[in-house]
Amino acid sequence: MCRLMGFVSSSPESFGEVVGENLQEFIELSSVHCDGWGITALNRNDRQAQLVKAPEIARSSENFKSTLRNTNADGALMHFRWATSGLSVSEENTHPFTHDGYTFIHNGAIYPPSALNGLISDKYKPFIKGDTDSERYFYFLLTEIDRNGLIEGVTSAIKKLRQFDFSSVNAMLMNGSYYITICEHDPKRKPDWAEDGYYDLYYKVSQRNGGSEVIVASSGWNQTGWTNLPNHSILIADRAALTVKVLTV
Repeated sequence: MCRLMGFVSSSPESFGEVVGENLQEFIELSSVHCDGWGITALNRNDRQAQLVKAPEIARSSENFKSTLRNTNADGALMHFRWATSGLSVSEENTHPFTHDGYTFIHNGAIYPPSALNGLISDKYKPFIKGDTDSERYFYFLLTEIDRNGLIEGVTSAIKKLRQFDFSSVNAMLMNGSYYITICEHDPKRKPDWAEDGYYDLYYKVSQRNGGSEVIVASSGWNQTGWTNLPNHSILIADRAALTVKVLTV
C-alpha cells in the first residue's frame, strides 16, 4: 500500500510551492509507507520524464530532500511505497514507472502480482524489470491505450480490472498532454490499522500568482478545502487548458 501525490500547473513549480505548509505532514506518511520513494518531473514539452527513486524511507533520506527541493516542473508525481507482502524492496520495484513519455504510480495490490501478464502486449513485456503487480498494471494500461486511445483505454482497463482480485487500483498516469487519476478501490480491504477512508483521494484546483494548478493526493494528512474524488471514477486534467473533468467509470 502506498501514498500518491501529483500536480500539473501553468508554469514550473515545486511540490512545496503547490502544496504549501502541509507538505511536511504528507512526507511524514513515509514513516509507515517506508519501502521506497520516487519523484518524476514531466513538463508539457518533455519527451521523457525525469526520474529519481530509491528503496528507502523518504522522510530520512537526504537524496529525497534534495530531489524535492530541485524538482521544478509544470507536472510531477511523487510516491511513497509500502511493499505488498512477498514483493521485494528494491529499486526495480520502486515507483514511479516510466515509458515512452508516460509516468505512472499505483496504490494498492492486485492478486496475484502476475495476474495481468496475459493482458500485456508482447511489445511491452521486455520492459518489465521488477516483480510487482504495479509495473504490470502500468504496461496493461499502455496496452489498452494503444488499442483504444488514452481516455477510452484507461476506462477500458478499469472495467477489465474488475474481474480480478484487488484491494485498490488507485493510480496516477501522466504524459505531456494529460494528467489522469484513477480512483477504484474496495474500502473494506484497507489495512487493519488504517482509519476509514485510507484509499480516498482528494483534489484541488486553484489559481495562484496568475496561473492555475491541479493537485491530487492520497488521504491521511490535512487536506482542508480539497474535494473528494468519488470511488469508481477518473479525474482528467488537460495540461494545456488546466481544465478538470471527473468521469464515472
